[in-house]
This record gives sequence, structure tokens and C-alpha cells, in this order.
Amino acid sequence: MEKTTIQINQSTRERLKNLKKFERQSYDEVINSIFDEFEEENLSKDEIDEIQRGLEDIKKGRLYPIESVAKDLGIVLK
Repeated sequence: MEKTTIQINQSTRERLKNLKKFERQSYDEVINSIFDEFEEENLSKDEIDEIQRGLEDIKKGRLYPIESVAKDLGIVLK
């Protein structure tokens, strides 16, 4: 693996150090885990489009009562 040096503030280094899951975890692993979490939290364009379609359905009254959906799925509501 090719390595490089980057300049970060001491306070940033301390923050990274506090994010380590175990003592010998490298800062590269810490940073990549942060990237992974960030990427998981972002919605894809398709997900955003689907949410917008759902909101539009709500605005236009295209709704199904929860009781009806539960009945169709064979779920008994308490």
C-alpha cells in the first residue's frame, strides 16, 4: 500500500484518536470507517425520487388506511 503524509491540526488528530475502536487501529482505518458511514447515510437518487413520489401521492390523497393494508397482508393490529 502506498502511503502519504497529510497535515492535520492536533485537535483533529485527537478526535481521530478518540474514534479508534481498538488501540492499534490505524488512522487510515478510522478515516475509511467514517467514509463508509457517511456513504451509507446518503440517499441515492432513486431513493430520493421514490420518497418524492410518495409525498406527491400523499398530497393527492392517494392513501390507504393502515387497517386496509394490514388486512391485505394478514396482519392483526392491536
